[in-house]
Amino acid sequence: MKITPDTNVLVRALTRDDEQQYLAAADTLQSATTIVLTVPALCELAWVLSYRYRFRRPDIAEAIRVLAAGDNVVVEAGTLAAGLSMFEAGGDFADAVIAHQGREAGADTFVSFDKTAVALLTTAGESARLLG
Repeated sequence: MKITPDTNVLVRALTRDDEQQYLAAADTLQSATTIVLTVPALCELAWVLSYRYRFRRPDIAEAIRVLAAGDNVVVEAGTLAAGLSMFEAGGDFADAVIAHQGREAGADTFVSFDKTAVALLTTAGESARLLG
């Protein structure tokens, strides 16, 4: 079976906070022939593990890397790398993903009211502008 897991499936698989759901998630992920990890699911996963479960950033980055490293996993590698790079530098995974996908689609500059996002992107050599 080829699957696209919802964020809650990934969370259950990583946190084991509900044993029955963990078993269902683990069994489904292990038996899948293909697992498509979507960008929105990864953005939500980073956020939920950070703010709901209070996981440390290095642990979240490692969990995402482990999920993405499976032989049967399909993920947008460039987008994943951009998200993890900014996340590990102290920024938001989703902001990096937004900036990366915007560039890929032809945008010149990422614009935001988020000072941290703009500073991190600028430091990384990306075109970013703070509004307001």
